[in-house]
Formats: sequence, structure tokens, C-alpha cells
Amino acid sequence: MFPQVIIMLLLYVVVIFSSIAQAETWEIKPTDNLQEKINLAKDGDTLLLSKGKYLGNFLVNKSITLFGDGDAILDAQGKDNALIIEASNVTIDNLTIVNWGDDLTAQNAGIYAHTQSTGLVFKNNTLEGDSFGIWLNKAENAKVINNKIKGNLALRSADRGNGIQLSSVKNSIIKYNETSEVRDGIYVVASQDNVIKENVMHDLRYGIHYMYSYDNDIINNYAYNTRAGYAMMSSRRLNIIGNRTENSEDYGFLLNYITQSTISKNHIKDVWTKPENKVLGRDGKGLFVYNSGYNTISYNVVDTAEIGIHLTAGSENVKIYGNSFLNNPNQVKYVSNKKQEWSKDKQGNYWSNYLGWDMNSDKVGDTIFEPNDGIDKLVWQYPEMRMLMDSPAVIILRWVQRQFPVLKPPGVKDSYPLMHPLPPQAPLSKEQLNAIPDLIKEISS
Repeated sequence: MFPQVIIMLLLYVVVIFSSIAQAETWEIKPTDNLQEKINLAKDGDTLLLSKGKYLGNFLVNKSITLFGDGDAILDAQGKDNALIIEASNVTIDNLTIVNWGDDLTAQNAGIYAHTQSTGLVFKNNTLEGDSFGIWLNKAENAKVINNKIKGNLALRSADRGNGIQLSSVKNSIIKYNETSEVRDGIYVVASQDNVIKENVMHDLRYGIHYMYSYDNDIINNYAYNTRAGYAMMSSRRLNIIGNRTENSEDYGFLLNYITQSTISKNHIKDVWTKPENKVLGRDGKGLFVYNSGYNTISYNVVDTAEIGIHLTAGSENVKIYGNSFLNNPNQVKYVSNKKQEWSKDKQGNYWSNYLGWDMNSDKVGDTIFEPNDGIDKLVWQYPEMRMLMDSPAVIILRWVQRQFPVLKPPGVKDSYPLMHPLPPQAPLSKEQLNAIPDLIKEISS
């Protein structure tokens, strides 16, 4: 029995080394027929594309590497997909891909992997076109690293594709990419166990957009000049940690039907609806939590948003503590008939408009912070009341509520407001990234 095992192992090693020995490197020029060269290549081969334009739409259906010299351009001439991947263990590296089709229904993309593939690597590429940049469908163990993807601002947002689209993708890593002028920077649907980290998204609708996905890590990303930095919808067990968003028009973070998730150590800055887009009820919200329960929101900084945090539609059983709410004209908008305590283990949040004191110098305010009263709730229900806010009748109503707390409607209470804000959140270090599993356990406990 033992000698047979040895023989089988030796045969396996021989097969592996023989396949490596047979792998070839092809030097390709623009005058060559690239598709013909791809068809002639064998699994494990590398095609080196030299400087110049390669016109057409190309299909890769074997495990090969396409590597460009930095000036090799795939030009799809305005139709279909530039590059279709129908194999596992394909690497696309250092290519420029342009001018693919603009048919969103047909899912035109610069790189389109639509079969159940494993081990795909797309890295160091530059893509510019009207539709989707990189589309991964039913892939596992893929890596999308350090690509630059640009859309077309001349098109309406709804008519552009997403920069990176993940559909039914598992155990993959998306990092160090830059997406701009597309619809959504990174769009994730029905995908599990992926890591999306240290990407930059700007001048688009949503930086990162999640739908129906589970057990994903969203870490150290940066979004700016968006309608929403991060739009998370109908998903659970997301770890959203160490991200930044600046200059969003509607939302810093939009959480819609998100459950069992951790939103921590994120920095939200400048969420303000532009004057030309102002309509009644449209205000910039740092954190918008809609129909989302059993989450932890901690150690975030929300700085200069029209509304710091807005909870509504059954967003209950949420742990909210250790956050800093700075320079927000309306710190909290809370629409519910239940009381909520926003502190944990005698640690509340910092509120820049808190007027309490700290007589025992324990860095916690001695008086409870309640951001809203019944007048605020009336204004939320009847926005036309804003014109009466400084009237004698409203001033008397506020005074009555303060004197007779029994008349207060259910709302938010922070029994341990912090006297000092958190320092600005820097991107997580390598050591902090490695410690994230322990951090999540600590925060969620």
C-alpha cells in the first residue's frame, strides 16, 4: 500500500512540473490577431501585449495570463464586451481597456466574467467606458486589485454602469481600486464572505452599494462627492469598519433593512443637500437607519450633516454608543413610539450641543442628554410648522415639557453623554485589520 502511495505522489509531481515546463510566454504585437493567439494558447501560458491598440471583442476560455506593458490598449470599438472571461485561473494585468458597449440590459462591460469561475485575478488595469467596468458573476476566490475605472459624466447617472459589479460572488477580495464618474463605485448583490477594503470612490451616486448580501467586510474605504457614501440594503452580518465619506448630498451611510451588523470607527463629514436640489423633507443625513435592527453603531464620527442620525421605521434593538456628533444643526431625528437608551456600560456619545457639566471630572456629563422633544416630532410630521418655531406659543410648549416631563413623548435618551469627542478616525493599521475579528466580538458583546 505504502509504495503505491509514493508512486502516485511521484506521478502527480511529474505531471505538475511537466505542465509548468510546457507553459509558454507569447509576445504579441498590435498587428497580430489577438483572438487567434488566445485560441492557440494553452492553460498556464502568458501573453505579453506590447504597446498599441488591439481592436475588437475578445474571449478568454482557458487559464492564461494577459499582461500589458502599460500602453497596451484593448479597444472594443463601441460595442459589446471588451473582454469576456469563460475560464478559471485567468489573470488580466496592466491593460488599458476602453470603448466597450453602452447597453446596460446586455450587461456590456470592460471585463465580463459570467461563468462560475475560480481564481480570477484582475489587477493594475485602467478601464474607461459608458457601461459596467468589471462584472463578476458566480465567481469564487477572485481578486480585483488596484484597478482604475472611470465612467462618463455626460450620461445620466441611471444610464451609466457600475464600476465593479459583484453578483453571487464568494470569498473574494476587492481592494485598492479607484472608481469615478460611474453609477455606483462598487455594487454587491447576493454575495457572501467577501472583503472590500481600501478602495476610493468619487463623483458618482453611491460609493459602495450592497443588496441581499451576507458576511462581508467593508473596511478602510473612502468615498467623496456622492449622493450617498455607503448604501447598505437588505443585508446582514456586515462589518463596516474604518471607512470615510466626505461631501455627500443625501446620506453618509444609508442602512435600509440591515441586521446583525457592526458599524464602527467610520468618519462621516459634510452631508448637505445642495440648495438647487432642496425640496421639503430632503435633508443630508449622516447616518440614516431605516427598518434596521439588532445592529451596533459605535465609535463613529458624524461631522457637519444637516441631520446627524435619523432612525425610523422600526429601527430598534440598536446599540448606539461612543459616537461623536459634531456641528450638526439637528443631531437626532427619531421616529418611533418606543424609548431608546443610547449608551452602553455607562458610555454614551459626544454631542457638540450638550450644555451639561461634569462636576466629578469623570469625562461623562452629569445630566442626561435628550436631543428631541414633542415640538421636534410635530415639525417632523408637519414641516410647515418651521415658520412658527420662534413664536411665543412654541416657546411656552417647550417650557411646559421641561417642567412636566410626564408630557414628553417617547424618544432618545443618552444617560452618560461624553464631555469630549473622539479624535478623527484614521484608516485602520495592519495590526488593527488583523484584530478585526476580536474587535467585532468586543463591540457586539
